[in-house]
Amino acid sequence: MPIHLRQVCLVAENLEPCLRDTEAVFRTPVCHRDPEVAAFGLENALMAFGSQFLEIVAPTQPGTAAGRFLERKGGDGGYMVICQVPTLEEQAQLRARAADNNVRVAYESDRGTWNIMQLHPRDMGAAFLEVDWDEQADMRGNWQPAGGLAWTDRAESSTGLEITGIELSSKDPQTLAKHWSRVLGQPVHSLGGEPSISLANATLRFSHGETPRDQGLTGIDILTSSPSDLVSRANDIGLPVWQSGFRMGGVAFNLYNPPIYDDN
Repeated sequence: MPIHLRQVCLVAENLEPCLRDTEAVFRTPVCHRDPEVAAFGLENALMAFGSQFLEIVAPTQPGTAAGRFLERKGGDGGYMVICQVPTLEEQAQLRARAADNNVRVAYESDRGTWNIMQLHPRDMGAAFLEVDWDEQADMRGNWQPAGGLAWTDRAESSTGLEITGIELSSKDPQTLAKHWSRVLGQPVHSLGGEPSISLANATLRFSHGETPRDQGLTGIDILTSSPSDLVSRANDIGLPVWQSGFRMGGVAFNLYNPPIYDDN
């Protein structure tokens, strides 16, 4: 089953400061804001990384799921892994595997030409898993959460940005990886001594995290043609940096050139 990573979502206590940092480092403008998230007590913004997206959401009222996440996490952090499958049948198969592994559907919406399915983070462990389908099945173009194709007019490609991997952390990464493997229908491999799952265009890496702050969606791997420039910009605005990355929005951004993962 070709499962493509299309979007990664972070949750922030306040949207605009996190957005300013993101735009300052990546030089990538906001390509879409979704007014529909207001129904969940949220505001959001998306930025295009090639044909994938980094989304930041923030609560606008008390009592939201995102707000409870911030309280448990003790601050900003990684929130959702958002994927796309080519057919309704593949989405239905994944839903069935989730049910077989006691994973609840937290939210689902059938919009005719676009179906949304979010699996409960408490059941998945580490993060929400969202798997969407739309009738165009254009894995590198049309993406309804970013306004269809409207995002293409606001995409910045000068740094060759691409999301190549996601780090998911827990006290027992092997067990977590096997659980995600059963739901996704993809095998567990070893990458650098850690369990991993290959998607069609990215890799999920599973690592050890001892405390709640160190668990969940803890890292994003980014392919860029200018990693040193991004680290320098992150340093300039006061973010914690290291030779090949920086920390922002509660997650580690690991920068690579060339990529460490091959497309599958």
